[in-house]
Amino acid sequence: MVSSSITPVLLSVAVYLCAAGAVNPGFVVRLTQMGLDYARQQGMTVLQQELAKVHLPDFSGSAHSPVGKVKYHFDSMKIRNFQLPNSQISPMPGVGLKLSISGGFIEIDGRWHVKALHISTKGGFNLKVEGISISVGLKVGSDTSGRPTIALSDCSNHISDVKIHVSGKLSWLVDLFRHNVDNALRKAIENQICPLVSNSITSKLEPLLQTLKVTAKIDNVAAIDYSLTGPPPVTTDCVDVQLKGEFFELSHRTPPPFSPPALKLPSDHSLMVYFGVSDYLFNTAGFVYYTAGKLIFNITDNMIPKDFSIRLNTSSFGVLIPQLKKMYPDMLMKLKISSTSAPSLDIRPGNITISPHIDIQAYVILPNSSLAPAFLLNLTTTALAKVAVKSGWIVGNLELSRVLMDLKHSDVGPFSVVILNTAVNYYLSKVILPQVNQILNKGYPLPLLDNVQLTDVVLQPQQPFRLSFWAETRCHQ
Repeated sequence: MVSSSITPVLLSVAVYLCAAGAVNPGFVVRLTQMGLDYARQQGMTVLQQELAKVHLPDFSGSAHSPVGKVKYHFDSMKIRNFQLPNSQISPMPGVGLKLSISGGFIEIDGRWHVKALHISTKGGFNLKVEGISISVGLKVGSDTSGRPTIALSDCSNHISDVKIHVSGKLSWLVDLFRHNVDNALRKAIENQICPLVSNSITSKLEPLLQTLKVTAKIDNVAAIDYSLTGPPPVTTDCVDVQLKGEFFELSHRTPPPFSPPALKLPSDHSLMVYFGVSDYLFNTAGFVYYTAGKLIFNITDNMIPKDFSIRLNTSSFGVLIPQLKKMYPDMLMKLKISSTSAPSLDIRPGNITISPHIDIQAYVILPNSSLAPAFLLNLTTTALAKVAVKSGWIVGNLELSRVLMDLKHSDVGPFSVVILNTAVNYYLSKVILPQVNQILNKGYPLPLLDNVQLTDVVLQPQQPFRLSFWAETRCHQ
């Protein structure tokens, strides 16, 4: 379904315009020639509707003839048909985009009235304007907020031929001033085409580009910075949008202690749109939530499924650690699980993993509800990350693959951590992991303009540091 304005066409083009700068982007979107052609196809119908609004004013004049001075008047002109059958859009390196239209034609109906001597006659006419060609240059850029901008850099148009067919009595009189009529209508139409194109860009396309959410709020803690990194360069075969792609804390923005790696997309251009996501995007998320103190989870006995035999109390753990039961008989326990550093994602061809370092502090809940420290475990684990795109959002899911533990400190005497493997693995996989996956399943929004949706998304981990996916696009009203 075609949108009701010219914007989705050139929008789909402009939304994916690249931004260059000294700083590597964390997120890149590539629009290929195929994507540009889709945008052109969607937009030409809309552009045609906009240009069909050309105003054809009444006009009058006079001409000398063998029968004397002839006065004429043309009015009630209405466009019956307006077609722009041939068009193409191309990237213009270092500038932006070039839209070229050829073979256009307009069919117009109207009325004419002629007076010569004591003769007065009138009738109808049909006018066909043929060989309309339009060339539009679009310069792309970015504003101070990091949103894409687009402006008309040049525009020209030409009409090859004007043919008029006149009906009514004494219609031969029109031949006396046919040339005047042709020139007047040609000039009236040519003078309006570029202003109409410019107005469409200014009033419809530019506001739509402003719908790019350069700040995508995730929750009360963090947001993603999707601003362009600079004015957009354009190559001969594609346009790339380079976005900052960085999580930041809403209350206090602190630059991450690492920089985004170079991000390069594959050279294949067989689909409309290609996306590249650096591990920088995900790792800044880990940095923000760790810095904000949000990577802390608590486990109590009431959170453990009833069918699991090792309860979170000193009676169950006392079987594994006898001294614990002696010191704190028949008391409930609590585990505080916290990340000791910001977790980072490792993207390799065909595989995405995360290896967090975790402390597990075990407490005994005393009768007065205060906490007595029991022991502190250090845990390292590797989780397989599965990433997908759903309805314009990046979503994820983690699967634990292995867990290694060692004892950092004990307030209940020495013991072997091996005996805790079963309990700790169960608590992590059945209590903590579902909480984490629930958050990841909510996802992070992709930087899309209004009315643009992705379909047929294919996602694949590529070279180190890069997650690539490609898709078709659709514009919806």
